[in-house]
Formats: sequence, C-alpha cells, structure tokens
Amino acid sequence: MLGRAWAELLHARGIAYVGTVRADLDLNHPSALERRVTPGTRWVVNCAAYTMVDAAEQDEELASEINGHAVGRLAERCNTVGAKLIHYSTDYVFDGAAIEPYPTDHPRNPVNAYGRSKALGEELIERSGVEHLLVRTSWLYAPWGKNFVLTMRELTKARDSLRVVDDQRGRPTDCRRLAEVSLALAEEGSRGTFHVTDGGDCTWCGLATLIAEVVNPECRVEPCSTDEFPRPAPRPAYSVLDVAATERVVGPLIPGQDRVRDVLTRVEG
Repeated sequence: MLGRAWAELLHARGIAYVGTVRADLDLNHPSALERRVTPGTRWVVNCAAYTMVDAAEQDEELASEINGHAVGRLAERCNTVGAKLIHYSTDYVFDGAAIEPYPTDHPRNPVNAYGRSKALGEELIERSGVEHLLVRTSWLYAPWGKNFVLTMRELTKARDSLRVVDDQRGRPTDCRRLAEVSLALAEEGSRGTFHVTDGGDCTWCGLATLIAEVVNPECRVEPCSTDEFPRPAPRPAYSVLDVAATERVVGPLIPGQDRVRDVLTRVEG
C-alpha cells in the first residue's frame, strides 16, 4: 500500500525515482542491497516489512530478520554510499499501558513478536550512524491493497450487523497522506524520529462505525472486547502516537474521518 502511495506521489511531483518490488530487492539477500543501493543514490525509502502480526508469534526469527537485521544492513549500506534513509516503524514498539499519546522519545517496550522485530530495526538504524528519518505510524489504509477500511467496507455492505473490538485505541493513517507528510518532513530537513498519522484517534469499533455510516447506515456496528476475539499476538490497548512534533513542521494533520471518507470514494473495483 505504502510503496504505491510513494510511487504515485513522486510521479505526480515529477521527482525521478526507481521503484523496486521483492523480486528486484529481497531484503533477505544482502547482495541485493549492493546491486540496488549504489553510489549516487540520494534517498532510500523503505516501505517493505513483515507485517503479519499474528504469524510473527510463530516465526519471530523471520520477522526479526526482515524488520530488524535486514533494516540494519540497509542502514549500513545507505551510510556507505552516502544515501539518506526514510524508514517506517509502528505504534507496536510501545506497550499500550499509556493513558496519553506516546511521544517519540518514549522508551520502547513491545508486547508482541512483531513489535520486537520493528523495535530491533529502529535500534539498528540508530546505531548505524546513517542520516535518517524514522517515521512511526499506525493502522494503515488506502483505496487499494488489504486493510481494515476496505475489509469493513465489504462487510458493512454485506451484513446487517457486526461486532468490532472497542477497547483498543489508536490513530488510523491514510497511506497517501503518510507519503506526502514524510516527503514534506524530508524536504524541510527533519531528521530522527517522527510520528505521522491522521489527525484524531478512535477505537477499531469507532472506525468501523464511521465506515458503516458512509457505506451502509443500516448495518449495526456493536462494540466488543479484545478478550471476545483472542488472537495469537497481544495488542497494545492504547497506542495513540503523539504527532505534535510533526505538526510543528507541516501544520495540523487532516482528521481521520475526512481521510477515511475520501478513501471510500476512491476504492478501486
């Protein structure tokens, strides 16, 4: 989702770039980095990740290789050739015990394997010395790909009622706006760690309710607890990211309700 958003943004801005897919640059193959990240490269934007949160509980080694060690090698390669790195991380590096938004410098304390793998990637970037922009984000969606907004769009169209978890709170993020804000931060000279999401926060149930209001108001969205739908990987109950530092650079972030409504008008197929 995010790679496509970046490609469309750069094309629209007339910025030259080379886009790769897994077949071109598999992060599990260190030699691929040398072939693709060459001297003269100004920026590398890493949109690749192992994102199967539940599967990571059984395959933490692979998740840590892709989200952690491979990211460390990418950072070192960028440092070697003089390229700057934009890398994406997650709200899941935090434990969910907070009661107010997590600032960028809050200690990492992930509660699941996916979060641990992403935290490792963050640490290795920091150790590498590469000039970087590390962007934490959460609850990604877009008019394309596989994501919660599109899944709920189909379910609310097809059903009279749904039950959705209401005790996990975070910030949804439109991938298109994530790419735009990331580019703006880079162009403004921002470096280090920033949080980028939509404005506002909600629960999964709140987000599903908004989608139903747009797609099929006759569909009832009923709240339930996380315990009623157990998953292999524990989720942080509160993972709202503090975006104040980002807003000081780019201005107020667009409310999530507006972004979700826009995405629902642009869904493909």
